[in-house]
Amino acid sequence: MKNGNIDRCGGFDDAAALLDGLLEPALDVFSALVAADTTFPPGSGYAGFADLVEGLFVDLGYDFRRVTVPESLWHVPGGPASGDRVNVIGEPAAQSWMQDEERAALGLYYHVDTVPVAPGWTRDPFRLTREGECLYGLGAADMKGTIAATWLALAAARKAGIALAYRPQLYFCTDEEGGLYPGVRYLAEQGLLPPHLLNFNGVAAPRIWGGSFGSFSLLVRITGVTSHGSSASGINAIEAALPMMNALVAEKANVAAITSAMPAPPDAEGPLRPVLSLSAAHGGTCGGQIPAAFEVIVSRRYALEEDFDTLRDGLETLIRDAVPAREGLGLSIDLIGHLTPTADADGPHWPRWQAALSEGFGYAPESFAKWAGASASDFGYVQRTGLTQEALLSGLGGPGRNGHGPDEHTTISDLTALARAILAYLARDFSTGMIPEQTSSKIKGEPN
Repeated sequence: MKNGNIDRCGGFDDAAALLDGLLEPALDVFSALVAADTTFPPGSGYAGFADLVEGLFVDLGYDFRRVTVPESLWHVPGGPASGDRVNVIGEPAAQSWMQDEERAALGLYYHVDTVPVAPGWTRDPFRLTREGECLYGLGAADMKGTIAATWLALAAARKAGIALAYRPQLYFCTDEEGGLYPGVRYLAEQGLLPPHLLNFNGVAAPRIWGGSFGSFSLLVRITGVTSHGSSASGINAIEAALPMMNALVAEKANVAAITSAMPAPPDAEGPLRPVLSLSAAHGGTCGGQIPAAFEVIVSRRYALEEDFDTLRDGLETLIRDAVPAREGLGLSIDLIGHLTPTADADGPHWPRWQAALSEGFGYAPESFAKWAGASASDFGYVQRTGLTQEALLSGLGGPGRNGHGPDEHTTISDLTALARAILAYLARDFSTGMIPEQTSSKIKGEPN
């Protein structure tokens, strides 16, 4: 049968018909994922999450290996160690229904960490709460819901016994939300990723990935001398930081005046622009004591056209020049997180992925647009290894879903739509003429 320009045989249709019946088990999977605390910082829950995902996917035909990022790469100088950075790779088992060495591998990538719980939640962030169409929970949109959608797609494909176009490999990775060395960077640098990758850290929208900004964060520590609040002998670290903070706030306007040629979202009011922000501040203990320590996190999102080393040096110089020189007053600046920019990630697999997204979400072909985002991605590190420039993108984020904020959520319809899109892309009988690998070698068993 045909759906627009999409040729289909019965295998995909048979599996797609099973999605609704498998929704409740998929929601149980989703609930277990949300209940697991993988907030970063601190990033102490990765080993437990590895146990969880291995248990959830083993019955679908996967074997697993764990790859731990060496602490020397991710540990921040002077910061506390907070748990092993355990990444999980799921590969079709030797006798799995998915296994066929003549099929090319397809990497399905997920970051497993979430941001910390923000103030303002009106529901338990570690409990999946279902209210009508909405599914609330920390990581529901970014990005544990996409793991549940994948489970749903694979469960339907396995139950229907369909033939696959690719061997789907799972990559559950650490420290995307911050840190010095995201797990996917380490896997790429170790040669453990295939060049054909599907990244679920995106939005539920007809988007072709035109890249993402980079971001980095500096932890600024100012130390003074503690004394009684009535004494003039102390050195107030918070007050000493005020000129620096005022200088950074003034610099925000200069940063916002910069524009990028990276393609902006269709609803953007003008070009994409970098952002400088004071993201966190901590200091002091009580009103009766002069505070001897103050910490500020300074975050900078930067465009592909900007140079990281130049930006970092400029910010550190601004900070050092603004902190008054005084005996007994100390200053340290440490890089605590960095995601490098992602360039245009378009490539030969995108037309079929667009067809799969249209199948899942009902997007019209003409609704797709290529755009970049000021939000950062860890995929820039993959590009930097030379493994591939292309990465397919989708996800469950988007306007109104409140990712990184209180009451983050997705919807049942988007969850099932993403599962249907994944299922379509995996199915051998979906849009067979759009599979790039067919141009170099005939897929085994494909009809003439």
